[in-house]
Amino acid sequence: MRNLLKTAAAIAMTGWLCSCSGEKTEANYRVIPIPQEIVMAAGSEFTLSSGVKIIYPEGNEAMQRNARYLADYLKKATGMDYRVEAGTEGKGNILLQVLPDAEKPEAYQLKVNGEGVVISGASEAGVFYGIQTLRKSIPVVAGSTPVLAGVEINDAPRFDYRGAHFDVSRHFFTVDEVKSFIDMMTLHNMNRLHWHITDDQGWRIEIKKYPLLTEIGSQRKETVIGRNSGEYDGKPYGGFYTQEQAKEIVAYAAERYITVIPEIDLPGHMQAALAAYPHLGCTGGPYDVWTIWGVSDNVLCAGNDSVLTFIDDVLAEIMDIFPSEYIHIGGDECPKVKWQACPKCQARIKALGIKSDAKHSKEEYLQSFIINHGEKFLNAHGRQMIGWDETLEGGLAPNATVMSWRGEGGGIEAAKQHHDVIMTPNTYLYFDYYQTKDTENEPLGIGGYLPLERVYGYEPMPRSLTPEEQKYIIGVQANHWTEYIPTLSHLQYMALPRWAALCEVQWSSPEEKNYQDFLSRLPQLIKLYQAEGYNYAKHVFDVTADFRANAQTGVVEVSMKTIDNAPIHYTLDGTEPTAASPVADSVLAIKENCTFRAVAVRPEGNSRILSEKIAFSKSTCKPIVANQPVNKQYEFKGVSTLVDGLKGNGNYKTGRWIAFYRNDMDVTIDLQEPTEISSVAFTTCVEKGDWVFDVRGITVEVSDDNKTFTKVFSEEYPAMKETDRNGLYEHKQTFEPVKARYVHILAPSEHSIPAWHGGKGNPGFLFVDEIVID
Repeated sequence: MRNLLKTAAAIAMTGWLCSCSGEKTEANYRVIPIPQEIVMAAGSEFTLSSGVKIIYPEGNEAMQRNARYLADYLKKATGMDYRVEAGTEGKGNILLQVLPDAEKPEAYQLKVNGEGVVISGASEAGVFYGIQTLRKSIPVVAGSTPVLAGVEINDAPRFDYRGAHFDVSRHFFTVDEVKSFIDMMTLHNMNRLHWHITDDQGWRIEIKKYPLLTEIGSQRKETVIGRNSGEYDGKPYGGFYTQEQAKEIVAYAAERYITVIPEIDLPGHMQAALAAYPHLGCTGGPYDVWTIWGVSDNVLCAGNDSVLTFIDDVLAEIMDIFPSEYIHIGGDECPKVKWQACPKCQARIKALGIKSDAKHSKEEYLQSFIINHGEKFLNAHGRQMIGWDETLEGGLAPNATVMSWRGEGGGIEAAKQHHDVIMTPNTYLYFDYYQTKDTENEPLGIGGYLPLERVYGYEPMPRSLTPEEQKYIIGVQANHWTEYIPTLSHLQYMALPRWAALCEVQWSSPEEKNYQDFLSRLPQLIKLYQAEGYNYAKHVFDVTADFRANAQTGVVEVSMKTIDNAPIHYTLDGTEPTAASPVADSVLAIKENCTFRAVAVRPEGNSRILSEKIAFSKSTCKPIVANQPVNKQYEFKGVSTLVDGLKGNGNYKTGRWIAFYRNDMDVTIDLQEPTEISSVAFTTCVEKGDWVFDVRGITVEVSDDNKTFTKVFSEEYPAMKETDRNGLYEHKQTFEPVKARYVHILAPSEHSIPAWHGGKGNPGFLFVDEIVID
């Protein structure tokens, strides 16, 4: 990691000399996010010498604050103090002005010529974003004098809602740490902080009418170690924000043109509240603040009138603290098992005349009753509701905005119903997911795999929507759930530089986006991360490798690259690669068992070593056909993933696994000539909480002509039990040696999840990796 830090610093400083007093540095306007229009003016430049002033309109407090921010940014970059003054004379200075005639209120123009700098905004916020572009254009070199080339930049954000979600319920963060999070948002042109302040594991906001929410609900007696290991740390954990502290955070964000949107997650995710006020639950408790991760079955009792009063009272105080138009009331992951057994809930269902139908159960319609109650209360006080996409179940509240997290499906459905949508799909924008496949050398994470390139490639406007329907996609947000993120340093590591990719998705026009160009601009932003002391992840400087099974040549082809085209050296015998090892200057062709290792060699320090074991069997790099479709969401490189010689680890989202959903693994492998075989093996990855289950059976058939098949092995497996472990399951089937060219393997997925599971009756996912035939 120390070498990577050196590497990052060296790359970020490319073209910038080490500081010496009075050194001149050149601005680079190709920042992140890339502005919509940059027009250079040849032969015209302006020097930000110490005599330059920052001028703002007299009497405009927000603009005065903008000017001071710019002065602070410039001092951090150069070490020089720049005077801030009210006035209108921009010649020889930096002039800040509001010209409210643009279509978007956050639009700005940054103009530089020999007479000075003018930043014009459609609002004070627009000026602020122009300041951010200027800030990011100037190298951070102590004792330097920036030289700004002549330019005209015209820019405006693509989306009005550019969000970052911050969970402080699972782990608590101090007021100063929340402010640091806001400062990070500022650097990335974000304007909405979605603050997740209540959950099963802790209630973090003072509600004066219900003091036990913080007295009891903010404290858990201990915390589970790892991923619900059954072992606990034995340490009390807690913390909360007073209403005054929350207002302080709201004001701090507002000064940076960021709106704080609080989330009071209901009717599920409420066990911390129930621990404080057990009469609000279906059973009356007793309850404890939850000490494990996941989703508790204990939820607010939908048949209890005091629950409706509680919701109104809490939302009333929340609205007093948070002036935001939107209030988020959750609506996600609310198990219905307690409602099904609760006489009060069933009486409410009967009184409301609710009945199950083909679309929803009566309990799902009951949840809609609770959500609608919350929305009506908010609307009556001039506020709007946001909810997670589960709020679509049972019918969406009339004026609600939907936050689509379970992929894009909920957002698409809501947009078609003409509801505003914020896209935050877990498949692209959950930043508690791992950033690398090498999870053994990462801090503990929730799982998943979400590299920088995948974030950057996200397009929030689904093609399945008409242009009119796409207008309801109003924003994009990344989520940071903190079960496994206990510190601000760790959170920064998970966020950066993925926020750089995110903010370009949120701000820049799709036609302006190019990943390779983005990578060339990233080191300049990373220099600012260093200046601010942010703990950013450095995977972007590692070797990236693409492994592909070539069925025509029978080899695994390995293509490698680095962000800066640094030389890549490799070995195939498992030894550590060095500068003396062979250079990977072309596509490698691997045709036998090996341990492949590669490293980027730089004068400032080498990257981490990429290591992969490639194992050949009789099926490796052979033609393979899927007789039933692979699930599109987890298709990755397709069915050839099953014969590429690489095995996946316990993270099913790394691209080493492919999934089948509502279909079975049903594949035929062509060994290309009659071959004696006596075993077929493959691995499944099980994560029951994510609806990922093991196979329900295995059948192996062989053929000489791909028409007539003979069964050589068949076995059925029972449904998984609740006590069965998650993780990898090795399946190896042996049989009497047989000679055949074609091998057909059928492994049924779980078509109906067992009754003990929250997803009972639904189909489960089946994740499969390498098929080994010997």
